[in-house]
Amino acid sequence: MSSQDEASQRWSERLWRDIEPIYSAILAHPFISGLVDGTLDEEVFAHYVAQDVHYLRDYARALAVVGAKAPTLADTAMFSRHAAEVMDVELELHRTLLPELGLDPAAIAAVPVAPTTRAYTSYLLATVYGGSFVDGLAAILPCYWIYARVGADLVARGSADPRYQRWIDSYGGEEFAATVAEVLALTDRIGETLTPADEAAARAHFVTTSRYEWMFWDAAQRRETWPV
Repeated sequence: MSSQDEASQRWSERLWRDIEPIYSAILAHPFISGLVDGTLDEEVFAHYVAQDVHYLRDYARALAVVGAKAPTLADTAMFSRHAAEVMDVELELHRTLLPELGLDPAAIAAVPVAPTTRAYTSYLLATVYGGSFVDGLAAILPCYWIYARVGADLVARGSADPRYQRWIDSYGGEEFAATVAEVLALTDRIGETLTPADEAAARAHFVTTSRYEWMFWDAAQRRETWPV
């Protein structure tokens, strides 16, 4: 693609092009295929859910920090609302999915944070606290966007396991798609204002956290623990 063609694209389109190989690897991962055909080991999924609880708590904090740095009051309000919605998702997860997986919601905090979870959330928090608004925006965007794309893809295919179908429905539904659309609209608005250096730095954060998304699912598949 020529530089002229790239310049005519929305910033979100340019960002997605950077991670197309990563997204293809996510869809091809056995964790994702196991969700669809129902063969995913429930202990693997339980490991994923437990780590996702840890992740979501720090992700909500990251959203709040990005919101505090947002350029307009409306943008700040949007991220504050999204951060609160993350906590609502966690509460619903505790109420329904965890008991079905044999996990005690009261004991979930005692499940150790796995290495990949710690690395991913540490990178997120370091970027949103230490970087600019656009750095933080780029770092948090893959969690929104990749989950929406995966959800949309898997909704069309369905799952043989009702527990996995519930997970798919939560990310493949219209409500979550509308949430992601809000963030993408802001992304494109901000992208028009960036210097080449600022855009390059932000794109690097976007690619890095997209890689962490693949790593998070892969760590769950391996039921990752600390080696020592």
